[in-house]
Amino acid sequence: MPASTTKPPRIAVLADSDTRWKWGALTAGRIAPGPSMEAGAEGGTQVAPALSGFLLRGRATPTARQLAEVGVQADSLREVTAVEFLRTMAEEEYDILVLALVGGGVQAMLHGLKRVWEGREKRPVVVTGYVGVVYEKLADGLLLRHGADLVLANSRQDAERFRAVYEGVGADASAVTEVALPFLGGAPYEGEHDPYTVVFAAQPSVPESRKDRAYLLNRLVQHARLHPEREVLLKLRSKPGEHTTHIEELPYQKLAQKLDIPSNFRLLYGHMGEVLDRTDLLVTVSSTAALESLHRRIPTVVLTDLGVRETLGNHHFVGSGCLASWDQLDDGHRPAPDEEWVARQGVAAHGGYETAFDAARERITKLLGRPGGLPPLTPYYTPATAPGYLPGILARHHLGPDGSPLPGAPAQDKEPGPVRQIVRRAARGAYRHGVQRVAPVIRRMGEL
Repeated sequence: MPASTTKPPRIAVLADSDTRWKWGALTAGRIAPGPSMEAGAEGGTQVAPALSGFLLRGRATPTARQLAEVGVQADSLREVTAVEFLRTMAEEEYDILVLALVGGGVQAMLHGLKRVWEGREKRPVVVTGYVGVVYEKLADGLLLRHGADLVLANSRQDAERFRAVYEGVGADASAVTEVALPFLGGAPYEGEHDPYTVVFAAQPSVPESRKDRAYLLNRLVQHARLHPEREVLLKLRSKPGEHTTHIEELPYQKLAQKLDIPSNFRLLYGHMGEVLDRTDLLVTVSSTAALESLHRRIPTVVLTDLGVRETLGNHHFVGSGCLASWDQLDDGHRPAPDEEWVARQGVAAHGGYETAFDAARERITKLLGRPGGLPPLTPYYTPATAPGYLPGILARHHLGPDGSPLPGAPAQDKEPGPVRQIVRRAARGAYRHGVQRVAPVIRRMGEL
C-alpha cells in the first residue's frame, strides 16, 4: 500500500493488559503508513481511524475503569479467546496486526496465525515489541517474539541488543526495527510548581515482598512529614482486585491503611501524562514512568535503597545519573541525568521525537506493497527446534503443536449470557483473592 493513499490502513491490535493495550494502540497510530501523527499530551491519544481492538481474555484483562484511564480509543473493542481471535483473523482482512502480548502469547499467535493464513494470497504485516524497559528474560522474550515481520525496539540500545541475540542463535535479525516508546511526549518541565510535588510511581510486582513495599511506603510518608510544604503523591497503577501487566499481591492501598498519613500525602490514580504535568520530582524503583519523566526533563530518581539488582530492574539505569536513595532525597538532592545515556534509551534522542517511527512506517509500506504478498510466518521456535518447550507455550492458549485449536478449546461466537458473565466475574474474583490473600499467607507459613 503506497504511503500516499487516502484510504487509511485497517489495523488490528491484540492486547492482554491495560498497559499493553495502551502501547499497542498508540504504536498502531504511529506506524500506520502515511503522515505521522502529531504528539499530544502523551505522544498522541488518538489512533489510526480504522483500528479494531481485541483484548485477550485472561487474568489481566483490563476493566472498564482501566481502559478509561488509558485514554486510547478504537473503532471497536471486544474481549476474545485466543481461538476466537484466530478465527476472526481467518475471516477478516487487515493490513497491519499489532501483537501487544507477553512473549508466550506472541509465540502462540504466530503459530496460530501461520496456520489460519495457509494458502492465503494476502496477509497483514505482523508487528510486536515491548511496552517498556527490557531488563529481564532478554533472550527468552525475544525468541518468543521472533517470526513477526517487525520486532520493535524502543531505543538504539535495545535494537543493538535484540539483533545480537537473534544473530547469536542464527535467527534472522532483519525484523528488528528501532522506534521509541509511543507514549513519550507532553510539555517539557519549566520549573517548580506551587506546591512542589513529589510523585512516587508504584509498580505492581517491584519490589515483591511485604517488607520491601512497606519500607518504600514508610519512606515516602516520612518524606512528606519532613517536607510539609511539599505535596507527596503515590501514583498507583490499579485498584485492589484489578490486574495489570504483572500481578500485584500486596497493594500499597492496603498497606497505607495501617499508617498515620500526613495531610500532604495522597494516593492517586489517573493518566500518567496528567500526573507528570504537575510533577517536580519523579521517584520510582524501575518503572517505565522514569523514561516518560526524563523525556519531559523532569528531575527523576531511580531508588537504590533496596540495592541495585537485576530482580528490581533498576540495574537498567546504571550510568543514567538518576540513581539515588531516600536519604539523599530527604536532604534535597536533585539528580542530573546523563545526556548520552538518555539518548541511547530513545528518550528525546537527537533533540526530537517526530521521526522516531519513520523507519517502521517505511518498512511496513514496502511489505504491504510487496509483489505476490508476504511469505508465511517463520518463528524461530518450531516443533523441530524446541520440541520440549514450544508445545507447552502453545497449550497455554489451547493450541496444538501445529497451531490448530486443541479439542475443547474455549471459544465463543457471541456475547455470553448474564449467568456466564456472573460466573466469569466470580471466577476472576476468586483467582485474585487467591493471589492477593491466600498465596502470601501460604508463603509466610512456608518460611516458618
